Amino acid sequence: MTIRERTLEVALIASAALIAAGCDQQNRSSETAGQKIDRAGDKIAATTKDVATKAANTADDAALTAKVKAALFAEPGIKTLQIDVETQNAVVTLQGSVDSETLRQRAVTIAGSLSGVRQVVDKLAVKS
Repeated sequence: MTIRERTLEVALIASAALIAAGCDQQNRSSETAGQKIDRAGDKIAATTKDVATKAANTADDAALTAKVKAALFAEPGIKTLQIDVETQNAVVTLQGSVDSETLRQRAVTIAGSLSGVRQVVDKLAVKS
């Protein structure tokens, strides 16, 4: 998922929460206006926390992607234009092609050795 798609998802979640907080139609005639505001505030706070967490995770994933790409670029023999790097929840996926089995293993090792990378999914193909 791209950063733009993730940002849109976060915005939609926040909007839905705000709508839900404002559209609560349950019968609470004995509830004071202050209590209603407090309840809506609690919902908004929870949603804001979720949105902030997702935004932070997205930023972390983007930083990990950049870190992996830079490390692969620095490795002699690996053609970084032939490798696509995607990160979601600290899981890095390498996809594309490399010239040899040795370079495939090296790319996976490099990505997995970086701090913050939880797992590497190897979808690299060796050219024949």
